[in-house]
Amino acid sequence: MQISLMKAKYLFISVVASMLLTACMDGKDYEWNTPHSAVIGNEDLAETNLVSIATLKNQYSSILFGTNYDMQQITENVQIKGRVTGNDIGGNVYNEVAIDDGTGVILVCISEGGLFSYLPVGQEILIELNGLYIGNYGLQPEIGTPYMNKNGRTYVSRMNRKLWGQHFKLLGTPDVSKVHPVEFDLAKINDKIYLQDNCGRLMTIKGVKFSDADGVVNFANDDEKDAGNCVNRSLQGINSGNMVVRTSSFARFAGLPLPQEKVNLTGIFTRYSSTWQILLRDDKDIELAD
Repeated sequence: MQISLMKAKYLFISVVASMLLTACMDGKDYEWNTPHSAVIGNEDLAETNLVSIATLKNQYSSILFGTNYDMQQITENVQIKGRVTGNDIGGNVYNEVAIDDGTGVILVCISEGGLFSYLPVGQEILIELNGLYIGNYGLQPEIGTPYMNKNGRTYVSRMNRKLWGQHFKLLGTPDVSKVHPVEFDLAKINDKIYLQDNCGRLMTIKGVKFSDADGVVNFANDDEKDAGNCVNRSLQGINSGNMVVRTSSFARFAGLPLPQEKVNLTGIFTRYSSTWQILLRDDKDIELAD
């Protein structure tokens, strides 16, 4: 008898709780038919002090192109706006996105995986720079926050995702049709101004062959990786001191054999000092040359 009474008591409580929950859902306290999704970025940002990326880089040119690993905090209300041209979708561009506004390009460093999920190629974004740092890693212009490595060297690197969330706003929907790679001019491979103006840009180099391609050697073997977990591959007829194809051992295409045919390579053309580094975004950036 006691057991039956207890069961009845719990059944009564369950029915009342269910009725209360239904009332809340049907009332004004819960909008049942309204989708509830997390806000990405800072919706309160507005275009107020917009400058071009070219203007920004020119203003901080002594920081970006003077001494390796130099950096400075931005302390004025200034913004840039541009489209994403490269992200981490293939696992080769790590914790950063490339932003191009037509006048210039810069890398934005973010300590977060899966950036491609909300920053796909073609997505336009507004970035508030006040409080962030601008600097270079091997003379490659970047935006982020200070980082000190195990050797005591400090440079601009990945900002945490919470800080990043306060500093950007998504604009419209992604439009990949507005993103076009620029053809790399091999005649200017040693041109310092060309390097300075285009490092970080989405570019295509046409009709090249990999020096080590034999049908077996792949893009990035674990036993060949350097301290940055990457492997550099050279191209025939191009000095590796001038240009390499740089691939992370974590890239999804790291285990693919190097193509033996002539190919067109598209990627984010970064720099390390005076060396061009081609970062393929994924294996779709490799096409057979005509």
